[in-house]
Amino acid sequence: MTQERLDTLMEFPCSFAIKAMGLAADDFDGLVVTIVRQYVPNLSEGAVHSKPSAAGKYLSVTIDFEADSRAQLDDIYRALSAEKRILMAL
Repeated sequence: MTQERLDTLMEFPCSFAIKAMGLAADDFDGLVVTIVRQYVPNLSEGAVHSKPSAAGKYLSVTIDFEADSRAQLDDIYRALSAEKRILMAL
């Protein structure tokens, strides 16, 4: 699928949920929020949801927000992927 086709699949602004996963640690959700806030400074209360894996080794953090553009989403994914503690961003 071409980039142009991908860009037309979403209309902005839109509601969006981004998820980051990493090893469970007390500060992992804060790390993810700090990165996302660089691009979405006005996160609403209740926008962050964390869920441990069944064995408790991993933690997934989902953040719901209003996305303004494809470029904003690309920047967030690049920043999350650059953080060594984040194993995966979806």
